[in-house]
Amino acid sequence: ALLEAKPSALFSANLVARKPGKNTPQTNPYLRRLVAQSPWKPRLQGVFAGELDYSRYGPVDKYMMRFVMWVNKGPTDFNTKVQFTNWQEVERFADQVAQLTAAPIAEPEPA
Repeated sequence: ALLEAKPSALFSANLVARKPGKNTPQTNPYLRRLVAQSPWKPRLQGVFAGELDYSRYGPVDKYMMRFVMWVNKGPTDFNTKVQFTNWQEVERFADQVAQLTAAPIAEPEPA
């Protein structure tokens, strides 16, 4: 109840969000699953694609990510470094978080 009474936001950064139709809180499978499994329901939710940079992965992770990208029709070349983040959406979300935290906080009712 205490957490629900506070202004709160949650975002997920994942490469699935690079795809149209998987780039909103309502359509992103990772964020939807997390929110469904949690009793906490943040007032504001966001989802953003991140960066794919194979050079940052170790050998095992590199091949795992390559397989995941192959299955999902993404870039598989180990020289790939792609920024999928929509920075305008990140800024919009940040503005919404700022507005959310500027609002008065309701105190929870005593139990």
